[in-house]
Amino acid sequence: MNELLKAKLKTLPAAPGVYFHRNSQGEIIYVGKAAVLKNRVRSYFNNSPKDPKTTALVEGINDTEWIVVDTEMDALFLESEMIKRYMPKWNILLRDDKTVSYVRITTNEKIPDVSTTRNPLDDGAKYIGPFYGKNAIERSLRILRKIFPFYTKPYNGQKNLDTDLNLSPGIEVGKMTEKEYRLILYKLISYLEGKRSKLLKEIEKSMYEASASNNYELAAKYRNELLGLKGLQNKIIFSDKEFLDISSDRALRQLQNLLHLDQPPRRIEGYDISHQSGTNVAGSMVVFINGVAARDQYRKFKLHEQRNDDPASLKEVLERRLKYLDSWGRPDLVILDGGELQIKAVANLLKKEKIPFLAHEKSGNHTNIIKTHQVFYSDGDTYKSIIAHDEDFVKLMTRIDDEAHRFAITYHNHLKRKTMFE
Repeated sequence: MNELLKAKLKTLPAAPGVYFHRNSQGEIIYVGKAAVLKNRVRSYFNNSPKDPKTTALVEGINDTEWIVVDTEMDALFLESEMIKRYMPKWNILLRDDKTVSYVRITTNEKIPDVSTTRNPLDDGAKYIGPFYGKNAIERSLRILRKIFPFYTKPYNGQKNLDTDLNLSPGIEVGKMTEKEYRLILYKLISYLEGKRSKLLKEIEKSMYEASASNNYELAAKYRNELLGLKGLQNKIIFSDKEFLDISSDRALRQLQNLLHLDQPPRRIEGYDISHQSGTNVAGSMVVFINGVAARDQYRKFKLHEQRNDDPASLKEVLERRLKYLDSWGRPDLVILDGGELQIKAVANLLKKEKIPFLAHEKSGNHTNIIKTHQVFYSDGDTYKSIIAHDEDFVKLMTRIDDEAHRFAITYHNHLKRKTMFE
């Protein structure tokens, strides 16, 4: 252990968070979470016995960084997001499928149940994840169950202790209808997928509508849901990403320096177009706040003009998006999947609103191994480009690109299926 790292370890806080081990080239080789950063990170360097893989990891650590969060549950979510962004080699070598968990909801059943699993199957159930830490996600579900009761085993129509404790919907004793239970599961899924702010607004709206209709019992039910969710803010995963500390995120600092921004870009939006020879053209907008996906703020676009012209379609998407700067929020940075053609198609639109932007062109596609990344950006009236490789900001841009591509192609496939049945 070098002297700089030894001194840094003395400053580790006794707080939950996510840590990043780097090698001598500055590459992130491992991402982990901790309930107490000071104890977890220092444990790598003590004299306790370690397995050969962990010993090899420790020998490669040259530097360590960390991000402090409010709770261990927040650390669970952030760890999962950062592993998806950086794909560190030691996370792959040290982890196996047994450490990755999914929430499984049997939405294909008449009366669904909720459980966790390590192996998602193509069985018609809905899977949410992956989550790195089985115990943490199970604790989260136990807390959420007090607000959104659900069955943990296939429904058998028998009353049990969970029914009396209000932890299950109680369909078997008439506490809730199947339709009402489906609504409960919709809310649970929204919360687990990170759509927390949208869900709170929906419940609040339902509460006011029930009260206006003099249905005070239903209004009280919604009020209890609302208070319960707000009470979870500091107890469970997906608390507001607005408060994540981004000062130690190298990727955001690198983007700030590249574009000469006054501060790191807090809200980044990524855009992509998907179609099949100019038909069922779909556009996507994904949002990352403080470097972390904010799925509840994603938007999809069905293009008004069907054409085999990605730059023109991208321009239409941006024209439509920029009409909602006040209600959707103003991006600090826009990332386009493409190259010089894409950046020139929307440059005037974004310059007019004084929104910084980049275009990201990769050698290969979203499934092949990418060896080079060409990044285009505007510098006054001229366009510059750089070739990048393993820099942190490139990994963040790739993560945003891949998410925008996934979201666009999912919507394109939906439009294609819809057209087939019309």
